[in-house]
Amino acid sequence: MRKFFLFLFFIVLIPISNINAFYKINICKSGFVSNKNDKKDVIVRILNNNNEIISLPLEEYLVGVVSSEVPVSFEEEALKAQAVAARTYALKQISNNEGNDYDLKTDTSSQVYKTNEELKDIWKEEYDNNIKIIKNAVDKTKGEYITYNNEVIYAFFFSTSNGYTEDNKNVFGEDLPYLKQVDSSFDSEETDNFFFEKNFSLNDFYNSLGINYSDSLTVENIIKSDSGRVLSLKINNTEFKGRDFQKKLSLRSNDFEIHKENNNVRIVTKGFGHGVGMSQYGANALAKRKKSYKEILKYYYTGTSIQKL
Repeated sequence: MRKFFLFLFFIVLIPISNINAFYKINICKSGFVSNKNDKKDVIVRILNNNNEIISLPLEEYLVGVVSSEVPVSFEEEALKAQAVAARTYALKQISNNEGNDYDLKTDTSSQVYKTNEELKDIWKEEYDNNIKIIKNAVDKTKGEYITYNNEVIYAFFFSTSNGYTEDNKNVFGEDLPYLKQVDSSFDSEETDNFFFEKNFSLNDFYNSLGINYSDSLTVENIIKSDSGRVLSLKINNTEFKGRDFQKKLSLRSNDFEIHKENNNVRIVTKGFGHGVGMSQYGANALAKRKKSYKEILKYYYTGTSIQKL
């Protein structure tokens, strides 16, 4: 009988313990879980403007992000929605950059982050009050992030829609079921800069686009997405993608109208940003309509759930 139990131990129990150890190792090495410190905080590695890599606990990092991405005057539920979206975005980037030196940058190529010192410079005597408001929004959503089919989503966000959000496939290329066009017509109520005008000399206009100067201006073959944003157009027989045209001229959005007036070009844009995911000013409008931060997030990120670390 003793030999039988010894046989059972080596044949059954040891393999089971090895299987458990295998899965524990793999789980710990996957995604953002591997970035936890001894206190079980998720750590974010950010590359700052001085090309220095700084490591911060995720929740501390989020205070600097939410402070930088939206006005502190936003409704509490909108601030909380921003905190969860920013946390989700960070977790996705941590997972995607597991083998790299850093996870995120501190500018708009990732999500904007400012240090306490920078915020003190900006807010001055309002710092104590403002940082308390932001910390409150982050603390009340601690550890919460957005998933689709139990996977962390790409929680893109932007300033102001043109009345609709944009389908991700029209901007970043991938067809994602949770980043589809939704109505956000209430954005226009939230900002005085819903429409924005930018003027160019004809010469500067052509130089920015990298095409030859001409006294005339022909705009044709304008193709728009269902949301009204320009996907492509031709300027004097040169074709541009809408987003490329926007970037070359530093326009606020790719929903625009072009007007030639003598030797000048006037471009009027609607909204601000790429249009994918959550509209920040739209979120504030929904918060004013008594929507909770979870309702706001589920509205902009279709079919998603909210989980906690």
